[in-house]
Amino acid sequence: MASPAIELPARADLVHQHVTARGRFLAERTVLLDNKVRRGRPGYEVVTPLRIGASSAHVLVDRGWVAAPPTREQLPEVRTPAGDVRVDGLALERIPHAFSAGASAGRVRQNLDVAAYGAETGLQLLPIVIEQHSELDDGLAREWPRADFGVQTHESYALQWYSFAALAVVLAVALSFRRVGPN
Repeated sequence: MASPAIELPARADLVHQHVTARGRFLAERTVLLDNKVRRGRPGYEVVTPLRIGASSAHVLVDRGWVAAPPTREQLPEVRTPAGDVRVDGLALERIPHAFSAGASAGRVRQNLDVAAYGAETGLQLLPIVIEQHSELDDGLAREWPRADFGVQTHESYALQWYSFAALAVVLAVALSFRRVGPN
């Protein structure tokens, strides 16, 4: 008996659940999400639709990050595995969006909406995105930010503001006393 082309958890809520999909990447439909910085270097996140098994259903896979070439006129070389692949990862409701002034289209985009991309391409897309965690020979970095990314920054700001408040109290008390000297 063949294994299913996509393994989803039993829960109805798939967001942040482990999923496995089997199928073929549609390399010609790969989208590069611009302005993604890792370790101080600019680059792109690579998103490619995966045709699930022999069905007409597809799922978007956020495959990882690739460094940007020296000039904006060039696009990075992205290797996409040919043939059937198995993708293990985390199911996301959507790809995190960056602020954008308008609609985006083409191979390089600022944001990618699952439903809009499905309507644009005519692909039957599942309403999830798989953040790939399995290794494939494609040269992409898969160092995904932790869910609590940025908490240390907030703690630092809180410490800074409480320090300013304490300094203000100390200065108010110290400056509230007037020195009385001989007239």
